[in-house]
Order: sequence, then C-alpha cells, then structure tokens
Amino acid sequence: MHLVRASLNYVNWKERKQVATDLKEIYRAATAIQAEMELNAFQSKWGSKYQAIGKLWKENWTHVVPFFEFPAEVRKVMYTTNAVESLHMSLRKIIKTRGSFPSEEAAVKLLYLALRNVIQKWDTVQGWKHALNHFEMLWGDRIQAALNR
Repeated sequence: MHLVRASLNYVNWKERKQVATDLKEIYRAATAIQAEMELNAFQSKWGSKYQAIGKLWKENWTHVVPFFEFPAEVRKVMYTTNAVESLHMSLRKIIKTRGSFPSEEAAVKLLYLALRNVIQKWDTVQGWKHALNHFEMLWGDRIQAALNR
C-alpha cells in the first residue's frame, strides 16, 4: 500500500484515480508472475509519462514479491494499514499538543495512558482471524512465545 501512495506522488490530480486503479492490478494479482505481467502492462501504458513510478516498483520489487506467497485474504489484512495509521495519528496528536516533556519517563507515561485509551476503541480488523490462522501454521512457535511473555 505504501508503494502505491509513493507512486501517486508523481501523478497529476486528474489522472490519480486511473493510475491508482492500474496499480491495484499489480498488488491484487494472484501470483508474483501475474503481478510482474501487470507491472509490465502498467509500464507500457504509463511508462512514458510516469517513468519514476516504474523505476520505484522495479527498485522495490524484491520487497513486493514475498507477499504473493500468502493467500489473497491474508494479503488484504497485511496491506490494510488503517489501524496502524490510526494508532500513529493518536500518539502523534498526544505528543504534539504537549510540546516538550520534563523527562523521558513523563513522555513514556503519557504514551502509555494514550495507548490505554486507544485500545478501548479498537475493533478487530476484518479478516484477521483467517490471517492469524495462516500465521499460526507458518510461525506458531513464535506466536506462542510472544503470547507467553
């Protein structure tokens, strides 16, 4: 998702929706091979106008390919960043309104209290149970170790 946002920084406002739709074809592909074909199709269509986007995707391709090893439902949970972005926004808001802190401990306490309040508003991410089941099959020992801390 971040790669799509970074790509759209190069696109003029009138074409953003169309370019975003074409970029979605890349990361929604069923396999890495199909995604690479979609990337080539994107570059054929937009490459002359937005060369920087193709370059950006090619430079980061090794980071994109591993996601295609997961089922589509799991990938959707992985690239949905709304929950993380919401948390970051909440924490930044708390810190920004205070300006400075008398000590590091004061800052940590304020963030702890903010996290306590934010956690009460959290909902489960849609599709998380299916993703968690898949992650348990791959990394069950690591998940259990984290839960037992």
